[in-house]
Formats: sequence, structure tokens, C-alpha cells
Amino acid sequence: MNVPHGTPRLAAVIVLAAGEGTRMKSSTPKVLHRIGGRTLVGHAIAAARAAQPEHLAVVVRHERDLVAAHVTEVDASAVIADQDEVKGTGRATECALDVLPADLDGTVLVTYGDVPLLAGDTLVSLLAEHVGSGSAATVITAHLSDPTGYGRILRDADGGVEGIVEQKDATDEQRAITEINSGIYAFDAAVLREALAKVGTDNAQGEKYLTDVLAIARGAGGRVSAHLIEDLWQTEGVNDRVQLARLGKELNRRTTERWMREGVTIIDPDTTWIDTDVTIGRDATVLPGTQLLGATTIGARAVIGPDSTLTDTEVGEDAEVKRTEAVLAVIGAGATVGPFSYLRPGTELGAKGKIGGFVETKNAKIADGAKVPHLTYAGDVTIGEGANIGAGTIFANYDGVAKHHTTIGRHSFVGSNSVLVAPVTIADGAYVGAGSAVTGDVEPGQISVARGRQRNIDGWVARARAGTKTDAAAKAAQDAQAPTRHTDNSTEGQGQA
Repeated sequence: MNVPHGTPRLAAVIVLAAGEGTRMKSSTPKVLHRIGGRTLVGHAIAAARAAQPEHLAVVVRHERDLVAAHVTEVDASAVIADQDEVKGTGRATECALDVLPADLDGTVLVTYGDVPLLAGDTLVSLLAEHVGSGSAATVITAHLSDPTGYGRILRDADGGVEGIVEQKDATDEQRAITEINSGIYAFDAAVLREALAKVGTDNAQGEKYLTDVLAIARGAGGRVSAHLIEDLWQTEGVNDRVQLARLGKELNRRTTERWMREGVTIIDPDTTWIDTDVTIGRDATVLPGTQLLGATTIGARAVIGPDSTLTDTEVGEDAEVKRTEAVLAVIGAGATVGPFSYLRPGTELGAKGKIGGFVETKNAKIADGAKVPHLTYAGDVTIGEGANIGAGTIFANYDGVAKHHTTIGRHSFVGSNSVLVAPVTIADGAYVGAGSAVTGDVEPGQISVARGRQRNIDGWVARARAGTKTDAAAKAAQDAQAPTRHTDNSTEGQGQA
């Protein structure tokens, strides 16, 4: 058996993701559960790609179509390998080799799809040590105070790796060993192919173990090395939802710490959750109770929170977002949002614009300097530069069958408590009087008043609410003041509908 030498060259990474994960007790395959905005297998693929392999293969079996479709979505160039009826990590690796080039030459790394904190840098270090030491096989190991469930590293009298024994096959003496097998290996491709052909299923589980390759390689005269790492989290896999939460919390701790070291102020990391793919500009501030999810980007000096959740949202420099939920939205530089606002997909707020308190927007293009300050629903609308939308305005975009669009022109003004019944256009420099229900277009320079004429009816309370506290209050006020003039003859007109 030849022992590899030469400069580091990574021929392939194989990610084992075929397991059922019964302890998750979930209809979702284990490797498709998420932490930090990525699936477990998504984290494994990201780490593999960071090592720059020539080929990447992912082994699937349980819920094969779901997992394979997700792998292709995450990495279109990854090769899917199907594990057959023969169980075990050795057989899974063999199935991966079958779909990789037959003349594959160089180093092959084998990782798991449920070890989400494994870093790409660690795989690069493993590759360098494996090639530099001229080993046939190298395994990442770590010392755990409680190694229960992990395979144990067996060393010879000289300290070399003699083999690995699985928990269920270990003796009491072997179970006392604290150095564990991470399940992450580097192999020479030829060594791996030749050894796997010799691996049997004569063990407690009747499985073809990848760990047996190490003993076979050693027996053939190859060098077997251990790459010991101190960061135990990188070796920990997810088997149930308790571990999923633990690893998710640790990943988030690392993510928030990384951003703080990059110049971001995070007031309370314990209540701040930031996904792996989020980016944050220097001198931004994240206040307590904030979640930055998906591919959200935060500009320099922006202030986000408290109590805000932004998903796949872009926030410009110097913007402020308070107590807001936003999904697939764009918030311009210097803009302000919130509190208690909901920005739905398609919302675009321009530079120095404002979406105020208790506002909901959807498919709304709000130009630079425009304001939607309070208590408004703005759906399917374009609002021009510098326009102002009064409190309580409703953009009535749905007629029961289809959605329709409203356009508000530049520097126009919509009075409070108005309803704009789409499709309708309010032109540049136009006004809508407060309380109007507008169903027709308004031309530049016009004011539209579309409401019923006010009538004040004398004596109504005395007749309709006689004997009530309201009646008593009215009589007392009438006795104390001169009679007021009613407005039955008001000349205020009703706008054209």
C-alpha cells in the first residue's frame, strides 16, 4: 500500500448525510434541521467548500429526495451518492467513491452532515498535517470528559494511532479512554479504496465501519496519524433537539462575538440572534431582543432594535429600525422605521424616508424623504419623493378578486383617516383632504375632498338619550354657555366620488 507524499492537494470531500436521525423524533430529516440560518448539512457543505476540494460528494439515503434536492439547492456542483442496503459509514464512503472519478488521486476528506460547528480552517489544517506527515490516514480527535457514544482512539506504545473502537464494541477498559474519534478523516484515495474492499460487517451492529480502514492501513504498513484539536465543539454532532439547541446557542455566541470584534456594538449578546450569512457594517448597534436572519445586511452606523426581527432585509447606513418585523425589505440610508411596524416583502424605503409606528407595508416603493408616519396600511403603492401620508390612511388595494396599485406623486399630501381605493393616482403636488374616500385620480395642484357634509343636529341627545349621564352633562353645559349655532346649512361640499 503506497503512502502519499507531496504538497497538499484535496481531491475530494465526502459528506456523510444518509442517517435517519431517529432521536430527533421529527418528520424532517436530521440533516435538514437548522441552526444559524443554515441546515446542518448546509454547514457541512460550507466547511467542505472552504477547503477548496476538486470534487464534493454528499451521501444520502433517509428521505433521499428531500435531502438531495436541498444539497443541490445549496451547492449545484455537489455530486449526490446513494447509500444502498448495506449499513455503516464505511459503506456510505464506498458509495461516494463509486460516483467520483475512478482515477481519483490525492487526499480525500470524510466528514459528517450533522457536525455543524466544524470550520473550513480545521479541514485545511487536517489536510496539511495529513500530507505533511506522509500518512495513509489521519483522524481528527479530541479529549472529552464524557466520551459516551463516541468511538475511542486506540494508541500503541509509541503513541501512534493503532485503531478506533466503537462504543458498543469497546471493552470496559477501552470505554475509559477520553480521546474520541470525531468521524472526520483524511485518506489517501488509493489507500481508502483498497482498504474499504477489505472491511467486513463482523461487529455488534453488523455494519461496515469506516474506522476499520485505519487498522487495515496500519497493518499494510501505512502511517496513521491523529490531528488533535482543542475546540471540542467542532467535533460534536447533533443527535437530538437538545444538542441542536446547544450547538445553535454556541454558534450564535461565536457569531455575535465575531461581529463585536469587527466593530459592531451588540448590547446584549444573550438576547441577540444573528444568522451565519448576515453581514453588519462597522459601528452599527444592535439592541436587545433583536434577530437578524437569512441574508440580512446592516449598513455602517445603523441602529437596530430593540425587539426587532429582520429577515433577508437590507438596511442602509445610519438608518434606525425600532421594534419592527421586516421580510425581504429594503431600508435606505438614514431612514427610520418603527416602532411596531411590519414591512412585508417588496417594501422599499428610500433614503431619509420614514415608516412610523403601527404601519404595515407590502410591495410598497416609498421614495427618498417620503413619510408614512403612523397607523397606516400601504399595500401595492408607489409613494413619490417627499410625500406625506397622514395617520390612519388605508391604501385599499384588493377588490375581492385582484390587487390594484396606487401612485402618490412627489411632495403630495394625504390627510389623516383617508381611504385611497385602488387603482388611483394622486399626482405630484396634490392634496387629499382628511377623512376622504378617494376613488378617482387627483391632478397636479388639486385638493380632493371626498367625504359626507357635516351636520350638527340640535336636541338629539335630549330626545334619543334622555335621562342618561350624557344628557345631564349636555344640559349643564348648555346652561353655562350661550347657545351655539348648528351647521345644518354648512356650505362645505362633498367631493366628487
